[in-house]
Amino acid sequence: MSGAESDKVFGGSIPQLYEKYLVPLIFEPYAADLATRLASRSVTRVLEIAAGTGVVTRRLAVTLPERVSIVATDLNQTMLELASAIGTSRPVEWRQADAMQLPFPDGTFDAVACQFGVMFFPDKSRAFSEARRVLRPGGLFIFSVWDRIEDNEFAEGVTATLAHLFPADPPRFLARTPHGYHDHPTISRDLAGGGFTAAPRIVTVAARSRADSARVPALAYCQGTPLRNEIEARAPARVDEATDAAAEVIAQRFGRGPVDGKIQAHVVTVEA
Repeated sequence: MSGAESDKVFGGSIPQLYEKYLVPLIFEPYAADLATRLASRSVTRVLEIAAGTGVVTRRLAVTLPERVSIVATDLNQTMLELASAIGTSRPVEWRQADAMQLPFPDGTFDAVACQFGVMFFPDKSRAFSEARRVLRPGGLFIFSVWDRIEDNEFAEGVTATLAHLFPADPPRFLARTPHGYHDHPTISRDLAGGGFTAAPRIVTVAARSRADSARVPALAYCQGTPLRNEIEARAPARVDEATDAAAEVIAQRFGRGPVDGKIQAHVVTVEA
């Protein structure tokens, strides 16, 4: 399986570890930010794509008015099943769907939201075209992408650790995919390629990533993301070793008690 293919595989124990460790570590602050931005709009029907285990969905359910219907989709059924099992504060429609070919009629939604999912789309302009298609005229497309890995301290530390452990073929999932789509002109060009004629607004949002110990971010990244697939492809028996090594590197830099690192992302909004 190539790196591009394994980047999209959230199988085995990854969904549970993702939800337990990665969601509170890096996703929750941006979920609150996205929901707050969307709440400032007048919307009645919202589509979320690449919903994962539902961190944004849960935030939308408590932030948006009760009258707003929410449809949450993801390509990965296992992630959706976990999101549905966790549940939301009010009813949400969960549906498996490919962002490249959304199963909804034209002009169905007032807003389409996506948190840290577009980096995984193999053809971003095509996915953006689908988002535009299902939006009503004047509807809002809002999504977030991670900034470069150098501005995300735990992810950078984990990547550097694995480069040391596997010097001949370092696992590059974090740099390649989650942190590989941060260039503003590229994002703007891909949106235009998807048929958006309005100029996007791109704002950079810094936040803090906090955990009780250095082992939490090490587990989150090494075992709760498709980075695990890359490690296992090189040496199936070295996942725990890689996790331990990443924890030690983070502890050396951030301390052996609670850790606090910088995270940074871009939030993109554009009207259809």
